[in-house]
Amino acid sequence: MGDPTLIITIFGLLVVLIFLQVPVALVMLGTGILGIKLVTGSWFPILSSLKSLPFDTFSSYSLSVIPLFLLMGQFAMRGGLSKALFDAAGALLGHRRGGLAMASILACGAFGAVCGSSLATASTMATVALPEMRRYNYSKSLAAGCLAAGGTLGALIPPSVVLILYALIAEQNIVKLFAAAVVPGLIAIAGYFATIAIYVRLNKSMAEPTDRVPLKECMRSLLKTMPVVTIFCVMLGGIYTGIFTPTEGGAVGAGLTGLYAILTGNLKWADLVDCVTSTGITTAMIFFIVLGATLFNTFVAMTQLPQTTSASIAASGLNPWLVLACILLFLLVLGSIMDSVAMMLLTVPILLPVILALDFGLTPEQAAIWFGIVVLVATEIGVITPPLGMNLFIVQARVPDMSTSDMYRGIFPFICCDMVRMVAIAAFPMLSLVAIQYV
Repeated sequence: MGDPTLIITIFGLLVVLIFLQVPVALVMLGTGILGIKLVTGSWFPILSSLKSLPFDTFSSYSLSVIPLFLLMGQFAMRGGLSKALFDAAGALLGHRRGGLAMASILACGAFGAVCGSSLATASTMATVALPEMRRYNYSKSLAAGCLAAGGTLGALIPPSVVLILYALIAEQNIVKLFAAAVVPGLIAIAGYFATIAIYVRLNKSMAEPTDRVPLKECMRSLLKTMPVVTIFCVMLGGIYTGIFTPTEGGAVGAGLTGLYAILTGNLKWADLVDCVTSTGITTAMIFFIVLGATLFNTFVAMTQLPQTTSASIAASGLNPWLVLACILLFLLVLGSIMDSVAMMLLTVPILLPVILALDFGLTPEQAAIWFGIVVLVATEIGVITPPLGMNLFIVQARVPDMSTSDMYRGIFPFICCDMVRMVAIAAFPMLSLVAIQYV
């Protein structure tokens, strides 16, 4: 068992380096190696592990689903699907005060169904939606805030890269986790709609309504979204019914999205090369984080921290809901300085055994799936939380004349909405578990 002082020191070093914006993969890799050396007193276990660990990790069939979903997102961005979704949502909602902001949220949710990444969703929809909102004199803070928050739907609405990683860490069924995310995702969209409605009611000058679109034009816009609906139904329908494995579903989704982009003339050879290159770069970044997390978690396992912590908390008689509240507070603080993928890989191996050792009236499988959704919501709040929320910087890059204070002011109502949603999902596990009985 590791010395508590050593564990605290290594964790402290990790947090300090991340706060100093050292790449998180290098931080976890370096602190993991240092921790293993200090625990074992030898470099031999590390060198012995490194000769085979990268190959064993990256050759995993389960991880192959990640680049497929990332490639599908790249094809969706190049194929014009994001613009079709926003145009349709804008035609339906734009005539309402704040309607274009609501349309952005709806388009983010729909695009998230074929993307799987929070950052990609925020970046893509900001490019499409911001010019329209600025044309109708939407305030910069409202426009940027709703797009940064809407981007988080890319990670929550299935398929989700972060949920895939959680499934691998927690050894849970990916299909059930996807199903468990559906209701929380719909709640998120409804909550953002309500937030925008309250926002523009209190500040009417911040969002001008557009002209009402004729019914015929609305129908034409909706027809343009049929490729997205078809791809979504074929891919996730096949996964949920067992026709495809998640990896096969990712391949089918990427193939259909790429075919659509080619047939519409939006995907030339140079674009195809760029899509594959971007997918490779993002995959390499995620896999490098996975490698660093694997070594760091090896150090954590050597200290027996998860087992000791879960046993101590279970024996302490503390109220399980109080423990969960402390965990969520910890995740919210950590999320403001850490990438959601890295945070998932770092915290779940330590926190999941604690949750499974407590009595929430759930089976171990139900507890693991519910906790995965709760962690996902908490980590996605992190990507829109100052000072280092990544979605904020991505959207701000599209609005160079907006100050940081304006951005923070715009995102604050959506963070409050997310906090309420997180508490509701944590307090009522059936919101996450209601859908898994159908898969």
